[in-house]
Amino acid sequence: MEGSVNDYLKVSGRIFDIQRYSIHDGIGIRTIVFLKGCALRCRWCCNPESQEYAVQTMMVNGKPKTIGRDVTVAEVMDVVARDMPYYGRSGGGLTLSGGESLLQPELAAALLQAAKCIGINTAIESMGYAEFATIEKILPYLDTYLMDIKHRDSAKHKEFTGKENTKMLENAVKIAESKMCELIIRVPVIPGFNDSEKEIADIAAFADSLPGVSQIHLLPYHKYGEGKYEGLGRPYLMKDVPMLPDGKIEALKAAVEANTALQCQIGG
Repeated sequence: MEGSVNDYLKVSGRIFDIQRYSIHDGIGIRTIVFLKGCALRCRWCCNPESQEYAVQTMMVNGKPKTIGRDVTVAEVMDVVARDMPYYGRSGGGLTLSGGESLLQPELAAALLQAAKCIGINTAIESMGYAEFATIEKILPYLDTYLMDIKHRDSAKHKEFTGKENTKMLENAVKIAESKMCELIIRVPVIPGFNDSEKEIADIAAFADSLPGVSQIHLLPYHKYGEGKYEGLGRPYLMKDVPMLPDGKIEALKAAVEANTALQCQIGG
């Protein structure tokens, strides 16, 4: 992104939350900025309020809550910069999440550039659902790309998320080949979708083939977002899906480590 500091601090976009003191979605203590809007409709999505770009009203504890607000990069960075001492001690920093933050490419690029300008570590949690030209613009300001790979089979991916996965897999290869940031592959492990040893092995083999990729994270399915669907007046399509049985995620981790050179971690 070209221009002066003042130019990109004035860039605006829409977020729905800023979460401070997180120990997930990147190393160390992090501030996570959640951008509004997503192209996918994953059945298990724990942030359904992220999917629509529009500002929404969601019932929370019996009271209406406005979800989504327009901000400038300067406003967001005022919050992010408050915790710089914690980032310095822990190796943490700023993580962009969503939704799919690449759907607001100018805001995403400006936030990452603003963080790098003051020495803050940067990460993005993303499915890579964008043209590579869009991704290429953020790579110079990115330390870590946490990329969701949900399935290798395009038809099954589309059935459960609404979109096929060709573009995402192609972008994973291009990001890895660029060698401009650390690429970590993350897999939400969902019962009935991708929780077989073969399906996880297929994803792990793909990750292991990517140049420079050494880590894969298995994220166990949970129902923490179920109440949000009720608050939005939407059905929760995973309501009757059982949780992963005890020991299943550990067995999948062991299989990944036995058959690839990847470091496999449970949780992100």
